Amino acid sequence: QVQLVESGGGLVQPGGSLRLSCAASGSIFSITAMGWYRQAPGKQRELVARITSMGWTNYADSVQGRFTISRDNAKNTVHLQMNSLKPEDTAVYFCNVEKMSAQYWGQGTQVTVSL
Repeated sequence: QVQLVESGGGLVQPGGSLRLSCAASGSIFSITAMGWYRQAPGKQRELVARITSMGWTNYADSVQGRFTISRDNAKNTVHLQMNSLKPEDTAVYFCNVEKMSAQYWGQGTQVTVSL
């Protein structure tokens, strides 16, 4: 089992920045990728950004150029730096870990972009 603890959500004005962090613990060997998904009210959960153990990254088109994902392998932590936030970025953000054929999810952290 892998346990994930997220932090860093909150309320921010449009154009502002937030940094999300997710720390993994437990059975953390053989983690192949870590990432962030989000789910807005009435919408399906969607991939925001993902980084593999080799450092390969991919982003949703809607956040490309504004969000940056990074990973600290020594601390088993993944970060999501979110800049130039827009109201449409408002959602619950979930940390995700891929380990072999299994996926693990954090509890979610709310990000609200509003005046």
